[in-house]
Amino acid sequence: MFGMGWPEILVIVIVATLVFGPDKLPDLARQAGRFLNTARKMIDNAKNDLAGEMGGDFAGIKDLNLRDLDPREIVRRNIIEAMEADDTPAVDKGRRPLADGERAPYDAEAT
Repeated sequence: MFGMGWPEILVIVIVATLVFGPDKLPDLARQAGRFLNTARKMIDNAKNDLAGEMGGDFAGIKDLNLRDLDPREIVRRNIIEAMEADDTPAVDKGRRPLADGERAPYDAEAT
């Protein structure tokens, strides 16, 4: 959970008990639960609004994955996967791979 293990959570509980006292701790936990529930509802509403506004392919999708809207993900999905599926060799016609020990051509004016 958030990159924390049980020892870190135990330390947080002990510090919270010492700072707030055992009588206020249940009320704080209840407030934190309400906050998380409200935040979850707000995120779900934002996803639903975004899916409704995008229309077409995304209309009616309840579990819209926001990672699909990331430009890097779009490039990976459309370009890199298409390149991997392409069966043509990477070597252009008229060019040959370098032999062992052969130096690559160097253009001093290009650099």
